[in-house]
Amino acid sequence: MTDDTPFDDLDVPEDPLEDLDRATQQLTARTEERRYGKKMVIIEGFEGDTDLDSLASELKSALGTGGTVKEDTIELQGDHEKRVRELLKEHGYAVKG
Repeated sequence: MTDDTPFDDLDVPEDPLEDLDRATQQLTARTEERRYGKKMVIIEGFEGDTDLDSLASELKSALGTGGTVKEDTIELQGDHEKRVRELLKEHGYAVKG
């Protein structure tokens, strides 16, 4: 008899509740105008121990822009609100608006 289980080929995450935690968070993404007319996308509403640095890094890479993490928000340079909403939904987050 082999040691293989019928579930070996399934792609089950280590913590299956992590996806549920993400989906139950209600994030907001809005665009603010800063000094000299520069636009910033502000993402708020993160709960728990979400790795904001990692998520911000992924978003910045996907958008080809700069940004930062301040307290419980992610700030991204530029007017990318629509694309940010799409990327967050791809990552399993629910975005208001």
